[in-house]
This record gives sequence, structure tokens and C-alpha cells, in this order.
Amino acid sequence: MSTTTYAIGLGGNRRTRYGDPAATLAAALDAIGGIMAVSRIRSTAPLGPSIRRFANAAVLIATDESPPELLARLKRIERRFGRRPGRRWGARALDLDILLWSGGIWADPGLRVPHAALPMRAFVLAPLAEIAPEWRDPTSGLTMRHLSARLTARHRRPRARCIDGGGP
Repeated sequence: MSTTTYAIGLGGNRRTRYGDPAATLAAALDAIGGIMAVSRIRSTAPLGPSIRRFANAAVLIATDESPPELLARLKRIERRFGRRPGRRWGARALDLDILLWSGGIWADPGLRVPHAALPMRAFVLAPLAEIAPEWRDPTSGLTMRHLSARLTARHRRPRARCIDGGGP
């Protein structure tokens, strides 16, 4: 396979031997390798049952690995950093997700690229829009900048009010 580009999402909300979650993400970048661009690390609210805030970032990498090969390598890195199988959306040391692939769409039973939740997750879209604003989602055709702006606007809409002058 020739060299392709991937967008990888990084997240975590537990301390590791590398330090706090932000330090863990920084250390994970060295393990991932092939770095072309890195977003800022953001502190974001958790989804689901976790109480601790997450550190999130995105990175663009170049590699000759196929999507399944890269996924297997990312899972090995997660385990090395202390990730253990557990509750969905729970606290975790490190989470690495393939978000986008320059080859377009990949779908098999163990992996879907682009990531299924990509258009609905501000903590993923904001870092992606920072480092790859013009990368188009192969499913919708919209750029990362557009998807991020659309999601941000949706969250800022005012609540509906009654038009008859009554309460909300």
C-alpha cells in the first residue's frame, strides 16, 4: 500500500505513568509516529457516566498501513498506555480513534472510516478543523470546518419560546 494520510483522534481522562491526561496525549504522539500536524489539546466535558474532564486532540499522520493494520497498532499503543477494556464512555487512560483516511471510506465488521460519530462530536471536530479545515468528510462531502461550525451553531441556538406570550 502506498503512503496515505489519516486523521487520528486522541483522548483520555486518567493519569498514567506519563502524567495527567494532557501529558499522556503528548507522550502518545511519540508512540504513534509519522506526525504531519497536531492540534492543540483541549479540555472537554465527558460523555456518558465519566465524571472527569477529558483531554482531546487530533493528529494527522502519514503511513503505509491499511486501516485495519493501523487500528491494530493504535490498540496496542492504547494497551501500552494502560487502556483496559471496560465500560463504554467510562474513564480511560488513552483512546485512539481513526477518524478519517485519505483513501475515503473503509467499512468492514471491525472498522468504519470515517468514524461513525464524527459529525456529532464537537470534541473531535474542533481539533480536526484546526489542523485539516478543508478535509472533506467522504460521506457528506462537507469540510471539517463546515461540520464544526454547523455543530457549534446547533448548540448555540436559543431555546424555543411560546409565541402566545406565555412561559416557555
